[in-house]
Amino acid sequence: MSNVKLGNPAVVGLAGFGLTTFVLQCHNLGWCGIAPVLWLGLCFGGTAQMIAGLMEFKTGNNFGFCAFTGYGAFWISLCLMIIFGKNADLVKAYPTLAFNANDLGFYLVAWTVFTFILFIASMKHHATLAFIFLTLLLGFIGLDVKEFTGSALAGTFAAYDLLVCAFSALYLMTVAVYAESGINLPVGEPWIKESAAAEGVLAAEKVKA
Repeated sequence: MSNVKLGNPAVVGLAGFGLTTFVLQCHNLGWCGIAPVLWLGLCFGGTAQMIAGLMEFKTGNNFGFCAFTGYGAFWISLCLMIIFGKNADLVKAYPTLAFNANDLGFYLVAWTVFTFILFIASMKHHATLAFIFLTLLLGFIGLDVKEFTGSALAGTFAAYDLLVCAFSALYLMTVAVYAESGINLPVGEPWIKESAAAEGVLAAEKVKA
């Protein structure tokens, strides 16, 4: 029975994350309305990215499984929060749906913690992935400060930082897509490498196996 070649779910996950992050920052900078963010967030950044994460589960990639399903859920929950929590009629009928800057701030802090955990792991993969998570972490921190203090400067910093994050994610998507065509783009060395002693132990274990 011949082996079946599987596609790489990361190309969809990275595209959904990158495009939705890009459009959200365009909105945050006043370049477009909120509607395209909601539709893209629900369909591509949310649903498609979550499906990509579930497909990563089948490949045994815990990092991709956690990241793509997690941020897919982030986009869906954020869009639903805005759709229902900013609807005056719904909020009047169901006051618990309403949220303020402080509530949004704590929501973002939770995702900041989640991102920090993944950032540590990303540094063991390669430089491009680590850079994506570094800029994402800094962006969340900027948004946290904006919501809790009302600082426009923090919000502007976060928006431009997350634009860099979005294009970095799209670059990594391009790396994966182009690789199938024989075009190999650089991703950089891991920021955290195995020590020489650890590599020696791993090599010895492989020899014994």
